[in-house]
Amino acid sequence: MKLKKINEKLALALAENGIETPNEVQKDSFGTLKSGADAVVIMPKGGGKSTTIVYTVIQKLEKAVGESTRALIIVKDKEDVLEMVEMFKKFARHTDLRVFGSHDKGDIDYDKNQISLGVDVLIGTPNRINAMFSSAGFNMNTVKMFVIDDADELFKIRMDTIVLRLSNSVEKTQRLFFSENLTERVEVLADKIMLEPFLFGLEDYEEEEE
Repeated sequence: MKLKKINEKLALALAENGIETPNEVQKDSFGTLKSGADAVVIMPKGGGKSTTIVYTVIQKLEKAVGESTRALIIVKDKEDVLEMVEMFKKFARHTDLRVFGSHDKGDIDYDKNQISLGVDVLIGTPNRINAMFSSAGFNMNTVKMFVIDDADELFKIRMDTIVLRLSNSVEKTQRLFFSENLTERVEVLADKIMLEPFLFGLEDYEEEEE
């Protein structure tokens, strides 16, 4: 993918999967997301939202470090967990990043054991992540990237309270919302937990709608 200063191993994996040309939102947001700034990214369905999340995390983390989770990604349901784990396997294939997915239908004790062995990227549903990080022994302060996928849909079903609770458990992290729509709930929570967040994609989305 032709993005300025993209990690070479990541670019190779993307190219191997047929992803070489970024769309406008991906081009506009790459430098900011890479810098560690907070942001809300609006992308329509089929606009490469999941791909953007995955390559942003890989670009930022680069390689396995320590045993504690450094990127936490909250998604809607089991299907989204499994899909994103598979996407990481494809795009992080030339790195040693450790990725694990946890959802409400899995065994929580098994998941806890796997995470304790060392995970760089943890992908999970809101209730499962909340349950695990409410337990003793999980330190949210190692999380350097706090990412919410489908923020509009999650907040519509009142998951914003869980997201707020988890966010408040992290002292210093990059907070990113990815959403199809910029709803009032997305705006309110972004203003509440983010530090001077950037907004990407809204104009492109509105042009498509017209």
